Amino acid sequence: MALTDWTIIRRSLTSRLFSTVTTSITVAVAVGLLLVLLMMRESGRRAFSRGSGDMHLLVSADASPLVSVLNGIFYANAPRRPITWGKYEQLAGSAPWDYFVPTQMGDSYQGSVPVLATTPEFFTKFKPNPGEPWRLAQGRFIEKSFEVVVGAEAARQTGLVVGEKIHLTHGVSQSKEGEATEAAGMHEHGEFVYMIVGVLEPTGGSHDRAMFTNLESTWLIHAFDRIEREAHAGEHADEHAHEDDHDHASHENEDGHSHEPAITPEDLTDEDRKITGVYARLITREGSDTPANLPQVFDQLRRDPTITVAAPRQEIDKLFTIVSNIDRIFVAMGIVVMVSSGIGIMLALYNSMENRRRQIAVLRVLGCSRGRVFGLVMTESAVLGMVGAALGVAASLAGAGAAAAALKQRVGLDIDPTLPLEATLIVVAGAVVLAAAAGVIPAVMAYRTAVAKNLKPLG
Repeated sequence: MALTDWTIIRRSLTSRLFSTVTTSITVAVAVGLLLVLLMMRESGRRAFSRGSGDMHLLVSADASPLVSVLNGIFYANAPRRPITWGKYEQLAGSAPWDYFVPTQMGDSYQGSVPVLATTPEFFTKFKPNPGEPWRLAQGRFIEKSFEVVVGAEAARQTGLVVGEKIHLTHGVSQSKEGEATEAAGMHEHGEFVYMIVGVLEPTGGSHDRAMFTNLESTWLIHAFDRIEREAHAGEHADEHAHEDDHDHASHENEDGHSHEPAITPEDLTDEDRKITGVYARLITREGSDTPANLPQVFDQLRRDPTITVAAPRQEIDKLFTIVSNIDRIFVAMGIVVMVSSGIGIMLALYNSMENRRRQIAVLRVLGCSRGRVFGLVMTESAVLGMVGAALGVAASLAGAGAAAAALKQRVGLDIDPTLPLEATLIVVAGAVVLAAAAGVIPAVMAYRTAVAKNLKPLG
């Protein structure tokens, strides 16, 4: 049977199996690291863009525009500084808004699922993805107080379905377990029962991991807390009075079902009517997404020292500019690992040459030219690069999938990592070329192998 070049290369690689595997894995690590970085960067940017939807501006009282976007859209933390309802009404008349939707954050479900209180326009006007309205997987949207609509990811995590009754918690836990603690100022609004009336279809953005109710519900439960605090702060507020007050506020009827606490919208004061943010969009011409007056309105609002105005798309771009600096570190790491893999291939082949001189001499006697021997070693080196690159592509898909799943669970972002064709070809070709280049020195050694000297009898 004729001894083909491929047979020679295959036997050479399998005879040094440990060296072959380790050098291929080194190439795979470098290729996988670079491809995961490229996939997550592009898909992450798309996922963050989905979270901001079609709003033009986000108004809040947070410390900075970037913090405002992270808190108000991506639920990083509950905003600490509120906006009064009077201020909201003033701002609502300051420009020709298509929508000016108030939002309030600070409550949660079981300390881990953020709750956004808002108005019906949040579902009828604001679009979580440009051109794509909210869609329900079950039930209906909110029609009255103490009703809740659950995001797709929140429903999956909690198992909540339409018809269930729940209590909300004041505050959001920063622990992974979502355990509420009195030390953190968290407590359950046990006097108020909420009804799940709808479950949303996935949007692929951060809102999937949140729950939604109306503003009046939130104002009422916080007004109830205020009234209780005021009652307990009075000079006649003792333990007996507290129990009587609690029984008056929440009691049971003859059927054993609890009534909601005896508090109505008429009990609300200006102090109770507070929000933490506003989703805003200006009126635009049909077919246009950026109104001509956006810069003027943005500048006008920014002059108000009591509020923070953010353009979500610009802030997301700034965020990725910051992240890109870290990207460069990972790219540099990937390049260093790839160069190291090339050096590893060179050393593996170089060391093997000392043990293969007799084999090469035999091939020369059998009619194999110096050029063919040189080509065999170069091809063997390139094959190591190709095997490592193939493993790296597979590893990058698995790694990006795991990272996307973790981000969806922890942050609620639906990231769909896909291999960028052009970048993948460049990375794979670079790995193969580098591996082939690493084989030049061993190939020169094989080329210069003296036939007569290496065919002498052993011993």
